[in-house]
Amino acid sequence: MRILIVEDDATTLKYVTDGFVAQGFDVESATDGQSGLTLAKHNQYELIILDRMLPKLDGLTLLSALRNCGNTTPVLILSALSHVDERIKGLRAGGDDYMTKPFAFDELLVRAEKLGQRNVPQPAQTDLTVGSLNMELLTRKVTLDGHELMLQPKEFQLLKYLMEHPNKVISRTLLFEAVWDYHFDPRTNVIDVHIAKLRRKFEEIGYGELIETVRGAGYRLCKGH
Repeated sequence: MRILIVEDDATTLKYVTDGFVAQGFDVESATDGQSGLTLAKHNQYELIILDRMLPKLDGLTLLSALRNCGNTTPVLILSALSHVDERIKGLRAGGDDYMTKPFAFDELLVRAEKLGQRNVPQPAQTDLTVGSLNMELLTRKVTLDGHELMLQPKEFQLLKYLMEHPNKVISRTLLFEAVWDYHFDPRTNVIDVHIAKLRRKFEEIGYGELIETVRGAGYRLCKGH
C-alpha cells in the first residue's frame, strides 16, 4: 500500500514512517501542509495520514482543499487535539478516521489497513480460520478444535474482529468502536465482560489462553493455538 504522511514533528514522523516501512508499505512524507497538499494532488495514494497543526497550511484546510477538488483518498487524521469537538471538526472536514496522540502504532496500523482497503475490491469471504478456530460467516457457525461454540451476537462480532487481526494487539477502544459502533466510554466494562464470556467457552474445551490480555494495551487472539 502506498501512503502519504503529513507530519511536522520529526520524532513522530520517523516513528510512524519506520513502522509502516517495516510492514512493507511504500511511504512518502511531507513536513508542512502546502507540500502535503501538492503531493496529495499530484500522486496516487491508498491512504493519507494527516496531522492537524502544520506549518504553511493547517491540516483541515489541506483536507478541505483535497475534497473540494474531488480527491477521495481516505484520510486518517492523527492529532494531539483530542477533544470531541475537535474530532468532529476533523471528520466533518472530510476525514475518514481520527486518532489522537499519544497513540499505539499497532492500533494505527490496523486502522490504516482498514481504510486503505476501502477502495480495493475484495473477494467475498465466507469463513475465517485461525489455528483450530473456524468461523463460517454465512451460517454464523463457530467451531474450535471441532467443537461447535454457541455465541451471542456481540460475542460473535467481537470474535470475528479478533479473528480478522490474529496475533495483533487490539485496543479496547478499537474493539468498542468496531463492535458497538460508537466511541469508547472508559467507565464501561462491556469489553471485559464479553471477553470473559468468550474465554469461559474456550476453557470448556481446553483453550482458555486463546485470547491473551496485553496489560495496558488490549487483547490479542493467539495464532499458534
